[in-house]
Amino acid sequence: MRPEARGQGVGRALMRALAREARRRGCGRMEWLVLAWNRPAISFYEGLGATRLDDWLTYRLTAEGLRRLAEEPDP
Repeated sequence: MRPEARGQGVGRALMRALAREARRRGCGRMEWLVLAWNRPAISFYEGLGATRLDDWLTYRLTAEGLRRLAEEPDP
């Protein structure tokens, strides 16, 4: 979200709509990713009552890694 758009309730409205849809579908939780350096987002999510999970790590395969893995022969 652009800094000038912050504080107008759009993010909270979006999260509220997602929470309502999750409950409608019978979900017991919502999870999402946020970059560690994004303090405004972290503060926003914690303000909603969200808690950070420390037991998950994010991994990524870039184009070169994808190419190498895809080109491996099947056993």
